Amino acid sequence: MSEVQAAAAALELDEVPRHIAIIMDGNHRWAKARHLPGAAGHRAGSRNVKPVAQAAADAGVECLTLFAFSTENWQRPRREINLLMDLMRRFLESDIEELNENEVRLNVIGDTARLAPDLQMLMKRAEQMTRENARLNLNIAVNFGGRWDIAQAARAMARDACEGTLDPESIDEAVTSRYLSLGELPAPDLCIRTGGEQRISNFLLWDLAYSELYFTDAFWPDFDAEHLTRAMRTFAERQRRFGRRA
Repeated sequence: MSEVQAAAAALELDEVPRHIAIIMDGNHRWAKARHLPGAAGHRAGSRNVKPVAQAAADAGVECLTLFAFSTENWQRPRREINLLMDLMRRFLESDIEELNENEVRLNVIGDTARLAPDLQMLMKRAEQMTRENARLNLNIAVNFGGRWDIAQAARAMARDACEGTLDPESIDEAVTSRYLSLGELPAPDLCIRTGGEQRISNFLLWDLAYSELYFTDAFWPDFDAEHLTRAMRTFAERQRRFGRRA
């Protein structure tokens, strides 16, 4: 039994988060602290996706959503953007086979239409290859923003209402949720942000309404199974009331 499995086993089953979302922050600062170029931090961060996904699956987490590239990240230097896209290609080409063997289902959420055609093709290939897997739903948010997600859901509902397939009077929170990127998946129970910052940066704005927030100073390349276990232990100690009295 792995360290993270042992820690999860010590928790009550209903205290293990079904869905964890992670804002992967601190790659550049990780590199700077080691007197390395920023690219080294992004490469280290990319390599960390697979072991963290494996640790989450070992712990019994059903869904893991990772914030890989935001709608605001296009404002970064072109060289850095190109590197991030290349790392995404390598991940989809090199790591998808192992994730598939470990029964991980990959889903890409976000406005992928802006991405290069070859990258879109790799994403669709990975989703197709892993679509029958059920051990862990791994969602990678690429060119994603919480405001974008709500806006695209509103457009889709408006289209369906105009076409007569959606009654406007039927639109409630449950219907709206189905039009969002996560669809029928459960909302995140726990949102982790690495790198020391304490904000959600236009991530899953609708879905995080009642998520527990956990901030750690650990940079993303250093975030490992021990850090994940610590976050889950903190989650298990919290009392979630959802507006009710204790």
